[in-house]
Amino acid sequence: MMVALLPLLWGCGGDDDPADDPVVPTPSVNVSMRSQSIAEGAEVDAPSTTQLALTYSVSVKLSASASITLNGAPVNATRNPNDVTGILIPLTLEEGTSYTLIVPEGAVVASSNASATAPAFTLNFKTKEKAQSVTPNIVTTPVAATTDAAKKLYAYLLEQYGRKVISSVMANVNWNNEEAERIGKAVGKYPAMNCYDFIHICFSPANWIDYTKIDPVQQWVKAGGLVQLMWHFNVPKTQGSTDVTCTPSETTFNTANVFTDGTWENKWFYEQMDKVVATMLKLQQAGIAATWRPFHEAAGNATHKKQAGWTKSWFWWGYDGAETYKKLWRTMFDYFKQKGINNLIWVWTTQNYNGDASQYNQDSDWYPGDEYVDIVARDLYGYNADRNLQEFNEIQATYPSKMVILGECGKDANTNTSSALPADFWRKGAKWGQFMVWYGANMEDDKWWQEALNCEDVITRDQVPSLQ
Repeated sequence: MMVALLPLLWGCGGDDDPADDPVVPTPSVNVSMRSQSIAEGAEVDAPSTTQLALTYSVSVKLSASASITLNGAPVNATRNPNDVTGILIPLTLEEGTSYTLIVPEGAVVASSNASATAPAFTLNFKTKEKAQSVTPNIVTTPVAATTDAAKKLYAYLLEQYGRKVISSVMANVNWNNEEAERIGKAVGKYPAMNCYDFIHICFSPANWIDYTKIDPVQQWVKAGGLVQLMWHFNVPKTQGSTDVTCTPSETTFNTANVFTDGTWENKWFYEQMDKVVATMLKLQQAGIAATWRPFHEAAGNATHKKQAGWTKSWFWWGYDGAETYKKLWRTMFDYFKQKGINNLIWVWTTQNYNGDASQYNQDSDWYPGDEYVDIVARDLYGYNADRNLQEFNEIQATYPSKMVILGECGKDANTNTSSALPADFWRKGAKWGQFMVWYGANMEDDKWWQEALNCEDVITRDQVPSLQ
C-alpha cells in the first residue's frame, strides 16, 4: 500500500518547482524625446553654443555601446547631472558651418529597462557666419605683450570685436570679487571681466589690503573670468604726509618733478611703481594676463574751448598738460618693460570732447601714441544709445587701428539716469568691445544687470574660452 502511494506523493510535488512560478511581465516603457535645446534647422552662434541638451519622457542613461556623432566624428555625451531625463552632448563648433548630429537607436535607453530604447534622433543645424570687424585696420598684435596668456587675451578681444561686447564690473575699491559675486548670485550669470584698482597700493601690505596676495585674481581666473587692472595713482598731499589724493588741488605734488632725480615726487613715483611691478610680476608668473588702464581721463576739462579756472584736469597726472602727461605714460610703459612685465594690454582713456563737441576740443594731443596703446577707452555715465553711438563713431574714426571700449559706465549719480542697456547701444551701432560698470552710487540695479547679461550680444563669464 505504501509503495503504491509513492508515485502519487512525488507527483503532488511542492512549491519549489520554478516551472510553476507565475511569469511577471516586464513593465512596458516608452522612451520618447520631450525637448531639445537646438531646433531642427536652427542657426546658432558658434562661440556661445557649447552643448546640446536632450530631454526624454522618462529617466534615461547612455548605453555602453552608445555611438553619437557630429558630422561623422564621435562625441562623448553624458547624463545630465541635474535632470535624470536629460542627456548632454558637448559641442565644439566652427562659424559658418553646417552640422548633422546623429544619436542612433539604442544609444539612449530607459534607466529602468535597458531594452527600452529611444528612437534614433538626427539634428541638422548650422552656425552663423563670422561677423566682420568694425574696422579692418585694427592691428593684430599687442604693442608690448609677449607672454602666451597675453597674446591669447589680445587675440580673443580682437576676435570678439564687432561681434559681441564683453561685460565687466568694477571691484568695490579693494582687491576683491565682491561685486561680481553679488551680481552672479542675483542674476545667475557673471560678468566676463572683473576690474581691480591699485588705488590702495600705497597702504599695502596692511591687515585690510594686501596686493602681494593675488588669490582674488587667481580665483576669478580659475572660475573662467577675464582680468582688467587700473590705478587711481595716489600721491601725498604734502611731502612726507600719510594723507594721499589724486586731486591736484589737494596736493603740492609737482608732476614735472617726477622726472628729476632726487625730488620727493620722483622717489614716490618709483616707489609706488615698484609696488605695482611686484604684483604684476606675480600675476605674470601665475600665467595671468590683463588689460591695463593707468592714468585714465587725463584731460579732464582741460580741452574746453573757453579756458577758465575750472578748465583743468581733475587728476594730478594730467594737470601739467598733454606733453607732461604723455611723458608719464611712456615712462611707466618703458619702466614696466625694463622690469620684465610682458602680460599687459595697454588701455588709454580719451575724454573725446568730454561729451560736447560744441564746447570742447578733441583730446588727441594727450594720446601717448600708437606704439604705446592697444585699446582706446571712453568713460560715459547715464548716456543713452544715441549718445553712445556718437561717441563710439568719433573715437573709432580718430583711432582706426585700435579697438574701442566703454572703459567705465553706469548710473549717473547726479541725475539717477542709467546707462543704455547693451542691447540698445549695440543695436544702435555702438560696437564697444567692452563695457565696465562702476560700483557704489554708479552701480546699476539687478534688473539692469539681468537684462544686460541675458542679452545675446553680451559675453558673460561662462562663455569665455580658456585662455590659459
